[in-house]
Amino acid sequence: MTVEGSDPNVTKLVIFAVQQTLQGMVPEQMKQHMGNPSPQKPEIDYVYGDEAFDLFDAFAPLFMGFFIFFFVFIISGISFLRERISGTLDRILATPLRRWEIVLGYFLGFGLFVAIQTLIIQLFSVYGLDVEMAGSFWELLLLNLLLATVALSLGTFLSAYARNEFQLFQFIPVVIVPQFLFSGIFDLAEAPNWVKALSQVFPLTYAAEALRDVMIRGYHLDDVRLHICVLLGFALFFLTLNTLALKKYRKT
Repeated sequence: MTVEGSDPNVTKLVIFAVQQTLQGMVPEQMKQHMGNPSPQKPEIDYVYGDEAFDLFDAFAPLFMGFFIFFFVFIISGISFLRERISGTLDRILATPLRRWEIVLGYFLGFGLFVAIQTLIIQLFSVYGLDVEMAGSFWELLLLNLLLATVALSLGTFLSAYARNEFQLFQFIPVVIVPQFLFSGIFDLAEAPNWVKALSQVFPLTYAAEALRDVMIRGYHLDDVRLHICVLLGFALFFLTLNTLALKKYRKT
């Protein structure tokens, strides 16, 4: 018997159902002579993973993506907020630089530290926790860097509307928590249509699906190009909003 294997819960249910079916096929005469024979366990081939693949391996891509998104969002938001509170942003806005050039400069400046942080989280997740890794480490890193880019652009954008760190942290239950809940931690197959539709407006939903495809199913970037395009769209959208948000600080 061949099972898909990427969802341990579904895999166990399928195997149990097959065992019960085989048990029901045992002739009555054999049951009388043998008593109640134990269910027959079929020979199983796994398309993805193996018999040791468990829920920890299944949810590892989601948790890795969530922590990358969360930490990048917080660090970038606080850093940009302090730049504004300290007056550094005002001095930069007094120069002839255009708003998009300022946003891009901050974005590239934070980008180096974000890349290092993302690499550390991925190294710990893959090698420190020894989770299932069927795909390429470097392709996985590119996906995580793209997710970090979205978090960076979102964090800097929302920090423009926060007066202090406390207000920035108030965005967490509004922006971060729903993404975690709707990105795959719960099975939404039986959820109302509006819940399914809501899950499709969060970047982490697409990132989690792409990370699972690469880590568990061994897909390549070309196989998840739709998710990549959506994440790129989110990043460009938030960068554009960053540029527009600077209008409240400079009208030129």
